[in-house]
Amino acid sequence: QVQLVESGGGLVQAGGSLRLSCAASGNIFNINDMRWYRQAPGKQRELVAGITSGGSPNYAGSVKGRFTISRDNAKNATYLQMNSLKPEDTAVYYCNADLWTGSDSPLFRYWGQGTQVTVSS
Repeated sequence: QVQLVESGGGLVQAGGSLRLSCAASGNIFNINDMRWYRQAPGKQRELVAGITSGGSPNYAGSVKGRFTISRDNAKNATYLQMNSLKPEDTAVYYCNADLWTGSDSPLFRYWGQGTQVTVSS
């Protein structure tokens, strides 16, 4: 069994900051890429940022320069530092991870349950 648990969401004023955390636990052999997605009401889920196992990040254009993704491989965790938040960043934020549960297992994508981020104007 593998679980991804996000934390750190909340209510913040425009211009403020939040730091999201996502920790993977359970039967984990190794983790490949990790990502943060978000879904606003009435909109499709969209990729916010991703990070490879080697630590190379990539960002959606809408958050580049404001958000920073990082990871701690020893803790099986990824983080999303969100600065200069805007009302349009309001959404449920989900993390996912592509990981192996054993040396012979296939790569599989797991999702967290999401954490709400609300930015007031």
